[in-house]
Amino acid sequence: MRMTHGTSTFREQLEEAASLPLLDRTLSWSGVNSGTTNLAGIKTVAGMLADAFSALPGDVSLVDPSPVEAVRTDGTIDQVERGQHLVASIRPDAPTRILLTGHMDTVFPADHGFQKITELEPGILNGPGLADMKGGISVMLGALQLLEQSDVADRIGYDIMINSDEEVGSGSSAALIEQLAKGKTAALTYEPALPDGTLAGERGGSGNFSIIFIGKSAHAGRNPDEGRNALIAAADMALRLKAIHREGLSVNPAKIDGGGPNNAVPDHCILRVNFRPKSLEDQAEAQMRLDQLIPAIAKEHDLDVHCHGGFGRPPKPIDPQAQKLFGLVKQCGAELGLDINWRGTGGVCDGNNIAACGVPVVDTMGVRGGAIHSSDEFLIVDSLVERTQLSALTIMRIAERGGL
Repeated sequence: MRMTHGTSTFREQLEEAASLPLLDRTLSWSGVNSGTTNLAGIKTVAGMLADAFSALPGDVSLVDPSPVEAVRTDGTIDQVERGQHLVASIRPDAPTRILLTGHMDTVFPADHGFQKITELEPGILNGPGLADMKGGISVMLGALQLLEQSDVADRIGYDIMINSDEEVGSGSSAALIEQLAKGKTAALTYEPALPDGTLAGERGGSGNFSIIFIGKSAHAGRNPDEGRNALIAAADMALRLKAIHREGLSVNPAKIDGGGPNNAVPDHCILRVNFRPKSLEDQAEAQMRLDQLIPAIAKEHDLDVHCHGGFGRPPKPIDPQAQKLFGLVKQCGAELGLDINWRGTGGVCDGNNIAACGVPVVDTMGVRGGAIHSSDEFLIVDSLVERTQLSALTIMRIAERGGL
């Protein structure tokens, strides 16, 4: 680490990053499959994390998930089971308080072939969840361990939330995120940075909908006109929704569940569609157009149409407070000899939800890595210490200043 004069007050604490078990615990956590739907694996990792974060001077607990509904392929609406979320609170009465978030789930289910950790080359490891984001969780904990060794620790309090369902939209933890974000000066989320260290800046939003079409069955030869074809209505809706697609508002009709044998008019269908609005105005337009199309399709095809879902990830712009937080991270990077930059992305994460609460957030404070959500996912090992120091210094500066 090349530190400038400005870091001298925290030099001793920052140098301790190299002695923390950053890699060992990352490997340990990544060695347990914790795909979102692997509840046994999620439970095991949640216990491991609770043990690790108990090293901090506060209360650590595992919180039950909120109920989540899903539309099954037969059109029934059922509850989906999720794992518990880790929550910790340290110095809740401190004058300055921040939020740190991460997720313990990965996109790799228990039966996925990608389970092992291997070395691609010296300093680069391949494995499930190494970058996204068990390495990031290790960085978060490491930064807080360094903070607690500093003389500014008592000036700042923080809440920690590590959820079990980020990879599927945080449906069972969204209310928890909103609750914990209230009153916070800033937030840091530990999604991975790009391999060169670039951070994600503004993000578009995301909305997922399941649109259910209930028609009327009939014989395809004897009395087809007495039927009401749900498949045709779903296809019509898909085409009309795609016509809304434009710059700033991506619309992706992704899947149609339903249909039946060739000799029967299909009376049931579900259209799955994703919207990616760039701004809140784009999101409002998408919702308005969808609300208009549902009764129009129902009337024109003489069947019932029901919509399930919503915009679980609002767009995340870079407002003046967020710009200030990014500026602080960049300044801290410069003190550590790092050139920190950021750029907009179409991806979404819990940072979207935090920003929607009016709290400035930098949501890629995790390790440097890449190829996430694939069997080529990799972690750049040196970034564990590097990003731990960056987070620690950022938090210490917020504590020192009493804000941004």
